[in-house]
Amino acid sequence: MITFDVRDARAVITLNRPDKANALTAAMLGDLVGRVGEAAAREDVHVMVLTGSGRVFSAGADLDEVRAGTLAKSPLWEALSGAVAACPVLTIAALNGSLAGGAMGMALACDIRVAVPEARFFYPVMKMGVLPQPSDPARLAALVGPARAKLLLMGAEKIDAETALAWGLIDRVDPDPLAAATRLSEAAASAGRDHVVAVKAATR
Repeated sequence: MITFDVRDARAVITLNRPDKANALTAAMLGDLVGRVGEAAAREDVHVMVLTGSGRVFSAGADLDEVRAGTLAKSPLWEALSGAVAACPVLTIAALNGSLAGGAMGMALACDIRVAVPEARFFYPVMKMGVLPQPSDPARLAALVGPARAKLLLMGAEKIDAETALAWGLIDRVDPDPLAAATRLSEAAASAGRDHVVAVKAATR
């Protein structure tokens, strides 16, 4: 349910469960953590892109697993966003569709976010009675400001791509976010790996 492809110095990690809106299971989260670690460790990777198949990037946690156990509070969510944040290369979330719940964390941890015009953004922790993952509120507030972060987290506000762009939650709107990610990463893909890592470290 997670595919990993390296081509032209770019590692593309794809959520591939379109029949379930790319809802994330514990197994998928563990696989994602491993794949992000692999991208970080490979010298031939200068860029890592996270994307999804189908019309939704991810609906968040798989509700069957949430009801059956402890997926909503799993440390794997924080492990994933932490792995993305620590990845030393240029990281881009190519959001092929809407982004909800705990899946927000991996996108917030990326350097750049590009979304389709139809994308919607929603983090319903107040409605679900759970806490956001520990690092998500600070990353969200750094992008959109504290008040708008509260609107999303505490007001359960659902916003469209145009609003997300205006707020700074995403950086581009493009009908083909994967192609946009390729264009945006041309310089990094062509540069030396050490140069990419050094520039990224300087902008943290």
